[in-house]
Amino acid sequence: MTGPSISPDRLPDVWLFDLDNTLYPANSRLFDQINVRMTRFIANFLGVDDEAAGLVRRTLWHKHGTTLNGLMREHALEPAAFLDYVHDIDHSVLAVDSEFDATLARLPGRKIIFTNGSLTHAERVLARLGLAHHFEGIYDIIASGYVPKPEAATYAQVVQRFGIDPARAAMVEDSPHNLPPAAAMGMMTVWVPPTPDHDPGESAPHIHHVAHNLPQWLSMLVPEASRPD
Repeated sequence: MTGPSISPDRLPDVWLFDLDNTLYPANSRLFDQINVRMTRFIANFLGVDDEAAGLVRRTLWHKHGTTLNGLMREHALEPAAFLDYVHDIDHSVLAVDSEFDATLARLPGRKIIFTNGSLTHAERVLARLGLAHHFEGIYDIIASGYVPKPEAATYAQVVQRFGIDPARAAMVEDSPHNLPPAAAMGMMTVWVPPTPDHDPGESAPHIHHVAHNLPQWLSMLVPEASRPD
């Protein structure tokens, strides 16, 4: 992993962090639990078997940005029951990361969660990670009126809600599909791949930085030795 080429005096004023598979590693398999519960919900909701429900889940995600958005648009789903069901998961697979906590404390700038998940889910994850105190706000799928990333209107909403200058902001995401709108607004973008062998290649100009290990990548921006006495 190479160090980020960002001058200390050009660090963003605002950091927008995705939540799932971004603030915690994908190999924790927490989001796998959500995928399983989405499939079960769809199977019950549509009266189909798990295989068919899995295909519906993946198809709706690709077509509409999130499975929830697809269910709302194509099947008139009321979202509250879905969000409650899919986020009823075991968070014990997550652990407090004291080094990440210390890095976020050193990282200058405002920090905000920008997620396609629910506020309740985000609060539970942050509490489990011991990182909630670093974030001034959470912009979740409900706050966006159930219009998910990567819809450009949702990025405009979060910028307006928190008074963000996109030219002085960074977007940190595990999904490369959610970074083009941020880059188009002038934000610095950071992709957190799910595995070390993922590479955006030359065809992804909207990805400015790649952080295979986000805590380590951020720690190189604000090394401990640079802390003021």
